[in-house]
Amino acid sequence: MANSTTNISIRMDSDLKAQADAMFAEFGISLSTAFNIFIRQSLREGRIPFEISLNRPNKETIEAMLEAERIAKDPSVKGYDNMEELFADLNA
Repeated sequence: MANSTTNISIRMDSDLKAQADAMFAEFGISLSTAFNIFIRQSLREGRIPFEISLNRPNKETIEAMLEAERIAKDPSVKGYDNMEELFADLNA
């Protein structure tokens, strides 16, 4: 593989870029490095290295996720530190 590099320009939403920069910084890599990883893996596999689909949660799942968020934020909902405590309350 040649050691020369070239610049490319990619247009993307600025908020999306900021989110990607922040996430990849957590991994200790730059967006440029992440892009290079994606390209190298695509070439190794001869395809996009992940499944692309339009699978979205159905209405029931979305409602359950929203309810879980509400419960998690509700200070009146009792929390448990361990499973024994939870099962004791369930069996009471």
